[in-house]
Amino acid sequence: MFDNYVFIDGSGRNVENGFEVQTLITYYRGIPLSMVHNVVLEIDGSTVPREELVISPDGDNWFTLDEATTVTDYRWEYSTPLSVRWLTPGGLPSGDHEVTVRLRIRTAYIPRPFGGDRTRTVSV
Repeated sequence: MFDNYVFIDGSGRNVENGFEVQTLITYYRGIPLSMVHNVVLEIDGSTVPREELVISPDGDNWFTLDEATTVTDYRWEYSTPLSVRWLTPGGLPSGDHEVTVRLRIRTAYIPRPFGGDRTRTVSV
């Protein structure tokens, strides 16, 4: 249902300290980062270890997924991309890669986490 919001087209890119994608929230309003239940990043069929991922609602302040569970003073607002970065030296090698983002969030009114998945081909 929310798959169209996950993994913004054209956002996959190498950065100085890894590989980064952006995603929109799969809800109709913003949430504190503590409500991000899980983010899974798969590259060419291999799941990136959770401890190697960091997220940022503003591109300046970065949190591991475990740290984010306690972050209530930073919000991920509707229509604002969340950056998801894999901390891997050099990023992805040149060429085409199949990249999947799986996002799950929690909200006050829905008793279980929900979200969406999206796979795109990214050229670096």
